[in-house]
Amino acid sequence: MEELRPGLWTWTASHPAWTSPEHGWGPVVRSYALDAGAVFVLVDPLAPPPLVEEFAAGKEAVVLLTVLDHERSAAECVERLGARIYAPYAVVAELATAATGYAVGDPLPGGVEARTGFWPNEATLWLARDRALVTGDVLIAEHGLSISPDDWLGDEATPEQVREGLRPLLELPVELVLPTHGDPIVRDAHAALAAALGA
Repeated sequence: MEELRPGLWTWTASHPAWTSPEHGWGPVVRSYALDAGAVFVLVDPLAPPPLVEEFAAGKEAVVLLTVLDHERSAAECVERLGARIYAPYAVVAELATAATGYAVGDPLPGGVEARTGFWPNEATLWLARDRALVTGDVLIAEHGLSISPDDWLGDEATPEQVREGLRPLLELPVELVLPTHGDPIVRDAHAALAAALGA
């Protein structure tokens, strides 16, 4: 686990469903954890390292999912940590593990806030204490920060519609962008976000 700021960690793991290169990316995806005092938050966790149990000891453990396909090791976190799972309302019924639904604008455990992820089944997560924005699939940083590849969008939206729908995120005082695909952006993160959204 790499500590990005005091009490804010990230780690990577190979996704078990990865079978072939796509867009030049490998199988490695990223997860995050936040020590929020009485609450220990895991975001889109895959294969949580043993240190997670140490850091979460004596705290309420919570898993926050940004999007359906990031259920990953949520069930393992329930088993190992007694975690409760939160996910966007639109995906709760499709999850393999019981979860509480949330909507954009809802406050979540650990001082996390649900922000727009453009799609009804996706959200970005604002970690106000660290001025950090966690993104699922809608914003990725495999080759610099960008919106999802065009073929992920299908016929449901144009790239410009996605960018326009995400521009409210620019109102946040973003210092870190924490994608679950790609590396964290820890310098000039707001500028990188603005460039990705064409603003």
